[in-house]
Amino acid sequence: MKTLSRRIMWCYAIGQLGWSIISGLIGSWLVYFYQPNQEAINEGMVSLIPQGRVVFGILTFIGLVTAVGRIFDAVTDPLVGNWSDNCKNKLGRRIPFMRWSAIPLGLVFILVFCAPVPKISAINTVWLFVTVLAYYFLITCYCTPYTSLLAELPHNQDEKLKLSMCISLTFIVGTCIGYTAPVIWGSLIGNGMERIPAMRITFAILSILATIFMLIPAFGIKEKDYCDAQPSSSNMFVSLGKTFKNKDFRIFVAQDIIYFFGLAMFQTGLPFFVTSLLHLPESMTTVMMGGLTILSLCFYPFVTKMAAKWGKKKLLIAAFFGFFLTFGFTALSGEKLSFIPIYVQAAIIVLLGSFPQAIFGIIPQTIVADIALSDEVQTGESRSGMFYAARTFAMKLGQSLAMLLFTSLATIGAAKAVVQTAEIGEQAAGSPLGYRIVALTAAICCILGGLIMKVFNEKKILGIINQKEN
Repeated sequence: MKTLSRRIMWCYAIGQLGWSIISGLIGSWLVYFYQPNQEAINEGMVSLIPQGRVVFGILTFIGLVTAVGRIFDAVTDPLVGNWSDNCKNKLGRRIPFMRWSAIPLGLVFILVFCAPVPKISAINTVWLFVTVLAYYFLITCYCTPYTSLLAELPHNQDEKLKLSMCISLTFIVGTCIGYTAPVIWGSLIGNGMERIPAMRITFAILSILATIFMLIPAFGIKEKDYCDAQPSSSNMFVSLGKTFKNKDFRIFVAQDIIYFFGLAMFQTGLPFFVTSLLHLPESMTTVMMGGLTILSLCFYPFVTKMAAKWGKKKLLIAAFFGFFLTFGFTALSGEKLSFIPIYVQAAIIVLLGSFPQAIFGIIPQTIVADIALSDEVQTGESRSGMFYAARTFAMKLGQSLAMLLFTSLATIGAAKAVVQTAEIGEQAAGSPLGYRIVALTAAICCILGGLIMKVFNEKKILGIINQKEN
């Protein structure tokens, strides 16, 4: 097997740059597009689906659609993971999936934001439901095989950490690129275009860019030059059962569910925190994400060194505490902390969140790779695809619950937030009180995640791996 060169590491990482752009756009702007707040409506947004808690008087349509999409996505993860583990294609087990899914994923992503009726309509709701399901299936078909390669391309802990650092870098850069969307559509609006067409053109431009990035590793890496794993013979249910039989993996997945629940709540809410709590223009979302990215990059070299010295478990616990401070401060931001200038508050959020973001960007992927490798040593069966699929299954379960709960919590107090533009006659779908509750919920989740991570047995896993390497 060939040694993993720096060129191949970055070729692989560029794929994550691609899908993280799309994922970041969905995570940040889907709810904003279909459940606009008062500020967005005043600036030209139009409601395309029914607003408010109209499903059983508890749930919103956008919350239900996105939650169902995430659950569907989570259910298909083990299926795709098993298909990939069992694949006997001459190109390898992962690359074929990445090749055929990249372009359809880019196209479907654009369609998600192209509801056909320019007003509230049941047709738009059905359109959103179908395209969201298609989007989540296709991103699973790319991401599950892609992330499985993280356990198979590197041949030692040093390569694993370096590769994880590369994909973490491209992930946060891709997410940050997604936050440049307001700058792009703002320039289009400034040239006379209406807001919704400007947003759709922006999403199309970024989707084309993302698709090109996703195709680079799919055609630039010869998988069999670096991976000698043989296709698994287990069916999906047997393989999934074996995966969750691993106690350490179950513990890791439990904290992952809680972490991604809290993170999804915060990420989805960030545009609203900026506009409704801090009362800053939506373009400040881009500035804050850019600041988070730059500061996170500064911490990257320290994270890899600290992981080697103190272990990955301790770093994750510290990161949970860091995010607790970040989300807790956000819950109080705005007039609750009026003695602190607004722009200073925004800077504090960025400063508090940068270090934990760097840790979570690098460490969790390597822990899954360690668990998969230690399990392979013990069982003699290579099922890294199912480990990453099972992890993604749990992650998306947390995100599904977050999307469902976010859109409901955000509406608390919204009855008083009525748009003053009479000719539009729209009611805002969220309120400052609701957004504060969202941020506080995310903060509490971080405390729970850190407590669960304390019982993770990192020493046992690394001991098993060392036995193989020695």
